[in-house]
Amino acid sequence: MSKPKSFVARLPLAVLLTVAAIAMPFQVVRAADPPLVFAAASLTDVAVALADDYAARGFPRPVFAHAASSALARQIEHGAPANIFISADEQWMDYLQARDRVVAGTRADMVGNSLVLIAPRTRPITIEIRPGFDLAGALGDGLLAIADPSAVPAGRYAQAALEAMGAWPSLKDRLVRADNVRSALAFVERGEVPAGIVYGTDAAASDRVAVAGTFPAASHPPIVYPMAIIAGRDTAPARSLLDYLRSDAARAIYRHFGFTAL
Repeated sequence: MSKPKSFVARLPLAVLLTVAAIAMPFQVVRAADPPLVFAAASLTDVAVALADDYAARGFPRPVFAHAASSALARQIEHGAPANIFISADEQWMDYLQARDRVVAGTRADMVGNSLVLIAPRTRPITIEIRPGFDLAGALGDGLLAIADPSAVPAGRYAQAALEAMGAWPSLKDRLVRADNVRSALAFVERGEVPAGIVYGTDAAASDRVAVAGTFPAASHPPIVYPMAIIAGRDTAPARSLLDYLRSDAARAIYRHFGFTAL
């Protein structure tokens, strides 16, 4: 699905670290002190759209850094100077909160997402995702790309869904375990694997993959992205940015990119 140029014309799809701009229209912020936001890799596209909306309001732009939620949380734990963290699951936010790295009262759910099976657009897969479905057979001699389920939220969701569908035993040794969900998407985009499991918003952002099916929401834990300000990095610009990310203007952008606004 194509996006308006004003949102993503400048955006490369398989980027691990992205500099984007955001500014807060509701309170005065200092241009010399922009917030640093650590955000899950699957938020790369929507972050640029939010940046465009922010910048159009004439306010200073914070920096967005994108990677797997697990990697970002561990960097914050070890002192990385992020003002705001946006995780692709509850677990990594819980991880930081348990270590007193989250400012009390600032945590809020930002968006939800779906989980889909994808294939290269030039080699689409026809398969019904249901209990007992034979994804291993559909792969032939190929492998399945997913984010690493030992740490990355998208991979954990994928493993849970495959277990619920009864497909995990036949696939657990046939995986390409990517560092993050965008890397899993890239394996499929390049045709290096016949299929992958990513978020619905990742699939929608690419014109090189086709969706073979959507996993039932009940087959995996709810996909929720919490956000919060990081302890020791609680500034007025960070508070202003968090307010914007909770605003109706931001929610409209989330929905445009296929997220569920919470």
